Amino acid sequence: MKIRSITAILLAAGALSLPTLGQAAALEFTITTAPPPERVEIVPAPRTGYIYERGHYAWDGNAYVWREGRFFAERQGHVYTPYVFEKRGTTYYYRSGHWDDDG
Repeated sequence: MKIRSITAILLAAGALSLPTLGQAAALEFTITTAPPPERVEIVPAPRTGYIYERGHYAWDGNAYVWREGRFFAERQGHVYTPYVFEKRGTTYYYRSGHWDDDG
């Protein structure tokens, strides 16, 4: 496993401990282990003033962890970019969801 920065390791523990809030900063990982199969999720109806992020596997620096789907309040004047998880050749790339003004 290659981690893009030591900062990502330090932020990973904090990011996983705040599941209902937006991420403090986007976390990026390149991972050499395939993720578990996706879980079936029933997506709730939209709620005015909130953004819903689907449940997904995230990488905590050591292993995949399931993050339940969640609503969080929109931040007026800001854009939320959802998580990215994709295969690139023989590795996997994960970047957590984040707001445009997150560090």
